[in-house]
Amino acid sequence: MHNTKNDLAKGKREKVIEHLNARLADAIDLKTQAKQAHWNVKGHHFIALHELFDQVATAVEAHVDLIAERVTALGGTAMGTARVVAQRSSLSEYPLEIFDGTAHVDALSTAMADFGKRIRQNIDDADKLDDADTADLFTEVSREIDKLLWFVEAHIQA
Repeated sequence: MHNTKNDLAKGKREKVIEHLNARLADAIDLKTQAKQAHWNVKGHHFIALHELFDQVATAVEAHVDLIAERVTALGGTAMGTARVVAQRSSLSEYPLEIFDGTAHVDALSTAMADFGKRIRQNIDDADKLDDADTADLFTEVSREIDKLLWFVEAHIQA
């Protein structure tokens, strides 16, 4: 931990940083999964999905930065290298053999839903640690992921 004059107790900051770094790994993984879908989608709705998947990746990248900067603001070290992310992400491995747009929609929406679930759990975790700012950050991320999940899932809903 780095020295900071932030008044959140050190023990609480350590726990919050742990949650933030866990979601950082997931967010970076989610971004790369969205790019995998973006690069490899084929089929009838190619251009719409290609652009949508890139929109997801871009939005998640902004959240990656928010999460990492919150870690450092609390005196922690943001753990965001590819090797760390590969070890720590809790998301399922993205299927590399798929190309069909529907298969990508299913795979990416599954990852997004899992990420959203974990973010919502962290909202409660941050609240219990009396860190309203981190809870608010997690709420912002959750709200955007839910909206993007709606956009992605709309491609397979009747």
